[in-house]
Amino acid sequence: MTYVMGDIHGCYEQYAAMLKEIRFSDEDMLYVIGDVIDRGQRSIDVLTDMSMRANVFPILGNHEFMALHLLSKLPADGSGMENVEPEDIAAFRKWMAEGGSDTIEGFLKLGPEEREAILDYLEEFSAYEEITVRGREYVLVHANLKNFDPEKPMDDYELGELITGRVDYTRRYFPKATLITGHMPTFLIDERYRGRIWRGNGHIALDCGAGFGEPLGCICLETGEEFYA
Repeated sequence: MTYVMGDIHGCYEQYAAMLKEIRFSDEDMLYVIGDVIDRGQRSIDVLTDMSMRANVFPILGNHEFMALHLLSKLPADGSGMENVEPEDIAAFRKWMAEGGSDTIEGFLKLGPEEREAILDYLEEFSAYEEITVRGREYVLVHANLKNFDPEKPMDDYELGELITGRVDYTRRYFPKATLITGHMPTFLIDERYRGRIWRGNGHIALDCGAGFGEPLGCICLETGEEFYA
């Protein structure tokens, strides 16, 4: 089966419970559409588990983009935040205000080889995915299709057009494909969908708000079944 999960935000217990709920096996595929980290307390554990599964396909979110840029700037001697270069302090403070504190703390507890492995894994995150499941086409991006043009190939979008901003859920983007996104909690699309997956107008919105204390959401593309943890 093919599953898509969104915006885990460091909630390792919910992530592990979800894998158990869907009975995830080596024969299945799981696409995780960004914002794996931050806000929750076990971001590094989620990343580590995902990195060990060849059938998990991560897509870059804005939080991973910040992490990839900033974690590499931490002193190699393991001394921590106190020796961050002055020109990077503002960026770290912004990230921490957006939930990055526990991710940084968890990263600093790792040894040099483990740190390098995490950074290498973040480099592997794709900008988007286009998949076909049982004859149905899907486009998977974290947040948006800014400056959308129906004739524009996905490879022509800048990364910032895909991982920031908010897609227009009142607009159908593709006549045949379904656009799957995270990034914006579904309660901001429609309060009635707080903690639940939102579907409509050729969209599937998967950020159910796990980073804000709501359930984690996942969908099976073959059956359309929704799962929550």
